[in-house]
Amino acid sequence: MDTKLLDILACPLCKGPLKLAEDKSELICKADGMAFPVRDGIPVMLESEARTLDVDERLDK
Repeated sequence: MDTKLLDILACPLCKGPLKLAEDKSELICKADGMAFPVRDGIPVMLESEARTLDVDERLDK
């Protein structure tokens, strides 16, 4: 994913910053505890497609 795109994307729920997961398959919003999938290099920024982070992921363990 292009880093310029990541700089302008925001969480659709809280409008906060997103972080690209290490495996580059998800955009993570720590504030909401949600992970939005990235499919074929395109972020899917729909709440219905997002998954909830588990406790360890929220705490960066």
